[in-house]
Amino acid sequence: MNRTITLIASFAAALVLIPDLAPASQQGTQVIKSWKTSDNCARQAQTAFPDFTAEANAKRDAKLKECLEANRLAPRAPNAPGQ
Repeated sequence: MNRTITLIASFAAALVLIPDLAPASQQGTQVIKSWKTSDNCARQAQTAFPDFTAEANAKRDAKLKECLEANRLAPRAPNAPGQ
């Protein structure tokens, strides 16, 4: 019982002493939104050209680039060989 009270008191003191956790900054929120949009572009490109032929890969890359440019997003870094 005494241990439980001590634990609760410690937890309450920590809540009082720790400053409020601020909501995500505007910049952080924008970065997350950009990542989601970028992932959505990649998903659309993969859905449009699901095959892994050289022709489909080129078309998929072009569609991804077009979508990223339309949404004013930076291009994705190319994959290194072996990944």
